[in-house]
Amino acid sequence: MTDPKPYRHRFSIGIIQHAVWLYHRFPLSYRDVQELLYQRSIEVSHETLREWCLKFGPLFANELRHREPRRGSQWFLDEVCTNVDGVRHWLWWAVDEHGFVLDILLQRYRDTDAAKRFLNKLLAEYDVPEVIHTDQLRSYGAVIRELPSLDGVDHHQVISTPRCNNIIE
Repeated sequence: MTDPKPYRHRFSIGIIQHAVWLYHRFPLSYRDVQELLYQRSIEVSHETLREWCLKFGPLFANELRHREPRRGSQWFLDEVCTNVDGVRHWLWWAVDEHGFVLDILLQRYRDTDAAKRFLNKLLAEYDVPEVIHTDQLRSYGAVIRELPSLDGVDHHQVISTPRCNNIIE
């Protein structure tokens, strides 16, 4: 009598997706995910989990990105001064009208080149907005006039009062 071939589990994509999600969503190790699955009577090695994360992680992440809602057509831009290791930096950030943070960028300068770099980074990832709300920093206006993709954008400069210039603050 011959030995039977070792039994190989065939996991459904739902189990693989759940395991990869657990690993990437929470600060868990492969062995932690292995234990969580074992509690649900699913036996899988930590090495298999590692292979799943390497193989399917980018696919699942890409699918999740496509499920995200379309970002709003109004952007609110602002910047704030902060010190990093005793050196002055400017933290630039943008949100849409729903309060979703579009991007954050830390730069050494608060000039037209810095504003252009930030807006180009936003435009590379999102569609051109209909309205851009900014504080009265003149660099924003200069860049909006300079970039051809922002020709039809309505630019609103909000009068700056401390922490009241737009929904970011």
